Amino acid sequence: MTNPLPDPAPDAATARPLGPALALAVRGRCPACGEGRLFAHFLKPVPACAHCGQRWDLHQADDFPSYIVILLLGHILVPLMIEVNSAFAIPLGWQAAIWPTLAFLLAVAMIQPVKGGVIAFQWTRRMAGFR
Repeated sequence: MTNPLPDPAPDAATARPLGPALALAVRGRCPACGEGRLFAHFLKPVPACAHCGQRWDLHQADDFPSYIVILLLGHILVPLMIEVNSAFAIPLGWQAAIWPTLAFLLAVAMIQPVKGGVIAFQWTRRMAGFR
């Protein structure tokens, strides 16, 4: 008697390991092949990889990368602010200029790699239209 249900485990040939895919995506490379670019513009992914043809317009990252960046900024900046304020006597006016500027620069630097990571995670888990 044969089993009428298909095997739910993916083939080894179609395995999508998370670690290498994340490493490529945070650098803006295609998580599938590592050759093509992931982003056409700052935060807009290419419709498909020019090298392997993997479609990237299927992602549904939405606002999740922004939430991750906000969480990371809080964990980076709050301890930094506490340590700087305990070590130095920086006037409040300077702090009002320094901390928001630093938060903005860090957010801009982190948003694209984080979005690439979210897209790579969805791709490796076959979520959001990736099959």
